[in-house]
Amino acid sequence: MAIRFLTAGESHGPRLTVIVDGLPSGLRVDPRLIDRDLKRRQSGYGRGGRMKIESDAVEITGGVRLGRTLGTPVALHIVNRDFENWEKTMSAQPTGFTPTLVTRVRPGHADLAGALKHGFDDVRNVLERASARESASRVAAGALTKQLLRVFGIEVRSYVRSLGGVEAQVPDEIDWEAVEASPVRTPDPAAERLMVHAIDRAQEEGDTLGGIFTVIAENVPAGLGTYAQWDERLDGLLGQALLSIPAVKAVELGTGVEAVRLKGSEVHDQPRYQADRGYYHLSNRQGGLTGGVTDGMPVVVHGYLKPISTLRKPLHSVDIRTRQEIEAHYERSDICVVPAAGVIGEAMVALALTRVLREKTGGDSLREMKRNFNAFVRGLR
Repeated sequence: MAIRFLTAGESHGPRLTVIVDGLPSGLRVDPRLIDRDLKRRQSGYGRGGRMKIESDAVEITGGVRLGRTLGTPVALHIVNRDFENWEKTMSAQPTGFTPTLVTRVRPGHADLAGALKHGFDDVRNVLERASARESASRVAAGALTKQLLRVFGIEVRSYVRSLGGVEAQVPDEIDWEAVEASPVRTPDPAAERLMVHAIDRAQEEGDTLGGIFTVIAENVPAGLGTYAQWDERLDGLLGQALLSIPAVKAVELGTGVEAVRLKGSEVHDQPRYQADRGYYHLSNRQGGLTGGVTDGMPVVVHGYLKPISTLRKPLHSVDIRTRQEIEAHYERSDICVVPAAGVIGEAMVALALTRVLREKTGGDSLREMKRNFNAFVRGLR
C-alpha cells in the first residue's frame, strides 16, 4: 500500500488543495494538529509581510467521517486570504482584465527557466506555482501523516543547526519545548541571539540569509525501506523529499559531510545486542540508515538552504521582453526562512517514512496495520 500526495494551487490563487491517498481507515484525525504545524511554518524570525496576511487553517473536505479516515483519499484545502487583493489578476476565468506582465526575472528563482520551458511572456505564470507558498500544502499533508506515525510511536521534529553562518552548539538531549519557543527554532540560546542579529543586519542591507535545518525521526524501527532497487532506497527517497523543498540545495544524512574527511574506523557505527533492548549501535553517524534501510537508530537528515532569492535590493538580471539588462523584479518576500523550512522538512520526512511504513505493514485498516507492525517488531528481538 503506497502513500501518495498531490498539491495544486497558486500563491495568490483562491486556495491550496491537497490530496493524500493511501492512509488506512480508522485513523483518528485532529485538524488542530494540522493547523498547529501550519502556524509553525508561518512563524520564525525574518518572515515577510505575507505571513501577516495569511492565517493558515485546514478544511477537510473528503476521506474523513466523524473524525476518522475512511481508507479513501483525504482532501484538504487551505484558503489564501490574499486572493481578495489578486482576484482579477489570478482569476481562473477570462474577465477582460489585462494584468501587468512580469517580464523582469529574478536571479535564483525558477522565473527564467520556467518561462523558457513553457514559452511564457508573463513570468507570473511561473512564479505563482514555483513560490514556496506551495509548501503549506506539504506541511498539511505531512501533519496528517505525523498523526499516523505517532500511533506507532514515531516522532518527527526539527531544529535550526546553522543560520547566516552562525553554528548552534547542539546538546545530546534536545529540549524540544525550548526549540519551539525560540524565534529561530534553535536549541542553543547563545547562537539564537547571534542568529537574530544576523537577520536584522541582512534586513538593513536589503539582503537574505540561508542555513541548515536538521530533522530527527525517533523510535523508527529497523527494517523500513529496501536495498533492492535504487529508486526505492529510503536514503534516496529522503534526499528527493528534502531537495524538492524550494531553496534546499543539499541534503546530508547523519554526519555524511564530516565522514568524507575521516577514516573508516572513525565513521562506522558498531552494532550491539541486549535482550531487553534488541539490536542497537554505539553511535549514529550514519543517521539511522544503512544501505537504504532503517537500522533502529534515530533517522537524522540535514537540509542545506540557500538564501532566499528575492532581494529588497534587487540584483541585476534581464527582461525577457526587451532582453536588456535591468534590476530584477521584486515580489514581497522574507529575509530568512530557515526556521520555517525545518517544519517543511519534518513534513517531507514524515511523508517518506509513512510511505515505507505502509509498504512494510500493509493493511487496509489501522487495526490491521498495527497487528502487522507489532508482529514485525516482535520478530526484531
